[in-house]
Amino acid sequence: MLISIVVPCFNEEEIIGRFHARVTAELELLGTEFELVYVDDGSHDRTLPLLEEMAAADARSRTRYVSFSRNFGKEAAMLAGLRHAAGDAVVIMDADLQHPPELVARMLELHAEGFDQVVARRTRRGDRVTRTLAARAYYRLINRLVDVELVDGVGDFRLLSRRTVDAVLELTEYNRFSKGLFAWVGFRTTTFAYENATREQGRSKWSFGKLLNYGLDGLLSFNDKPLRAALYLGLLLVSVAAVYAAWIVGAALVNGVDTPGYVTLLVTVTALAGVQMVMLGVVGEYVGRIYYEVKRRPHFLVKATNTVAPHTAAPPQQHPGELVRR
Repeated sequence: MLISIVVPCFNEEEIIGRFHARVTAELELLGTEFELVYVDDGSHDRTLPLLEEMAAADARSRTRYVSFSRNFGKEAAMLAGLRHAAGDAVVIMDADLQHPPELVARMLELHAEGFDQVVARRTRRGDRVTRTLAARAYYRLINRLVDVELVDGVGDFRLLSRRTVDAVLELTEYNRFSKGLFAWVGFRTTTFAYENATREQGRSKWSFGKLLNYGLDGLLSFNDKPLRAALYLGLLLVSVAAVYAAWIVGAALVNGVDTPGYVTLLVTVTALAGVQMVMLGVVGEYVGRIYYEVKRRPHFLVKATNTVAPHTAAPPQQHPGELVRR
């Protein structure tokens, strides 16, 4: 059985060597064949030269790397890793050691019991109260809207069976939200809890703005309910306006014309304009996603690699795949 470890990297020169040593030591203890597939997401530091050195020093050719021409984002990096992974089971984990390599053994044990997805769910012990409350509120909201169930604390740290990987690779959409894609493909899944480790070096690449955009991607990628909500809101406003107009006409017939309500009119017009802008924004988000989908651009461009992707997302006539620039 071949195990593939997919590791997205972005400016990880300070810790990539330590990660490589730890994960290699853990995998060698398991006594199974493995490969490490590093995906350099357009790093600006020495991440790529270090990956090249590690690959050259690996006498058994178990260390592979793919380097993008620029930063395409973690979603594209995970997709590239899955395409290049040849294993019977594939584990996705971060290079910052917040995903403990020691848990791979637990994942393999559960996979041996017949699970296609083994998901590590981190506890929020030690997180700030505000972050915990915000996360819980987000997952409660999103699970009321999306077509799949997303679990609080579940991220990309998981094991996927080969048939699950193949199923994910068949999903070729440009705007990818992997949490939702993993849930959408289904198959037999189990979850176990772990305590998130402290990042040993560097800073998190996830700013508040990136987290907000990622949350919106999750909200819009798996449902059209915001569009339906905009329609319902429009119908509600029309109904309220009709009732208000009837009330104004009735009052004028009974009591005569009173002093014009300038403030009321101004507030109403402003509120309706704001609602219209929100509706246009929602529609624009969906139209923008359609715009990117119909372009059919590749998810990433490869600048350098020491491996060849054994799996492609679709036949060349259906999807451009990945373009290699050496």
